[in-house]
Amino acid sequence: MTVRMRHTRSHTKNRRSHHALAKPALSKDESGTFHLRHRAGAGGTYRGRKV
Repeated sequence: MTVRMRHTRSHTKNRRSHHALAKPALSKDESGTFHLRHRAGAGGTYRGRKV
């Protein structure tokens, strides 16, 4: 049986440092409202066209 690697608090925190949630990327359309990227706005427009 092999000897397992050490499991220290610092190694755990280093691994978990990449688990933070990213803020959503928002875009502003022609009417000035914000919406999620690559999605239609509240008015039903996408890239200046009615969808």
